[in-house]
Amino acid sequence: IEAMHQLSRLLKDVPDQLITAYRQCLVKHADETGWRNDGQNGYGWLFGTKDIAVFRFRQSRSGKVAQEVFGKEQLPGVLVVDRYKGYNKTPCDIQYCYAHLLRDIQNLEKEFPDNNEIKTFVQTSAPLLADAMNLRSLPIGDEEFYRRAAMTKEEIFKIMNSEANHFGIQKIQNIFRENKHRLYHWANNRDVPADINFAERELRP
Repeated sequence: IEAMHQLSRLLKDVPDQLITAYRQCLVKHADETGWRNDGQNGYGWLFGTKDIAVFRFRQSRSGKVAQEVFGKEQLPGVLVVDRYKGYNKTPCDIQYCYAHLLRDIQNLEKEFPDNNEIKTFVQTSAPLLADAMNLRSLPIGDEEFYRRAAMTKEEIFKIMNSEANHFGIQKIQNIFRENKHRLYHWANNRDVPADINFAERELRP
């Protein structure tokens, strides 16, 4: 037992050092999930990069948990997350996850399978979001990547700002219209993914 206490004293300052390093990374990831502890409901949080993983286990899903990690000073880089509001006060740029948006679009067609307007919307928008997520992993040079990224971004922007009659389409479009500052960082920086697959994979184990 004393050996474990000694180890805890040696490692006492490491979490704060990891958080300091995490804040300065140019691409940051975060996610959270339900986490039962001794039969009590709670949440496990991950704040990570390719080299750093900071975990927080809390009873709350409040945005205050994220604020503890990010602080209040303006930070460099981009944070890749889903659209959970708990990250909205993060003092750096944010990239929203396209995988979640793609599921919302696909669910629209499942909910209204006989609506032609929705079919057309899904058939045109879904492949573009999939392309945005896959583009950075293709064996192409940066020049070609940014050329394709610009084209894909332009097509997404055009679809999301076109006129639509169905309320379901309008709801999706409004997400893109109201959050355009959080939806296109992937097109400007190849290191920024358009999905949160990294955080989900790191959190799951």
